[in-house]
Amino acid sequence: MNRKRAVVTRLNLAFAGILSAFLCASAAAQEYKGTKVTQVYEHEVPGLPDKVVRGILVEYEPGGVNAPHYHAKSALIYATVLEGAVLNQLNGGPLRTFTKGQNFTELPGDRHDVSANASKTEPASLLAVFVVDKTDTVLTTPIQHGH
Repeated sequence: MNRKRAVVTRLNLAFAGILSAFLCASAAAQEYKGTKVTQVYEHEVPGLPDKVVRGILVEYEPGGVNAPHYHAKSALIYATVLEGAVLNQLNGGPLRTFTKGQNFTELPGDRHDVSANASKTEPASLLAVFVVDKTDTVLTTPIQHGH
């Protein structure tokens, strides 16, 4: 009986995780205008069985913007601009512009206040490389108004 209960508990947790990811993705679709986010890479980290590296391609249309958000609490992120120019602001700090070939880092717990294309006429893109707990399947959570 304990084994059955453990299996049911794991299935319930898995279902809750999938539902949560779906709800966050639905909310994110409404919050992100003129951007496309695609996971393009995943690999386990050798020697760290609980960690994975995930490559996330963020493509901004001209004027594209992401809503303010947090990333998974375990996420260490290294982002490189591949095309155009991207506006970035973390934790209420200075608004910075990064251009093709430039990069920035986000630490676990950082608040991403601004993530946007700096141009209204040209596209932009970046590759964000996440080192994250394998169990963190939702990488980005929009900040609700008033938080």
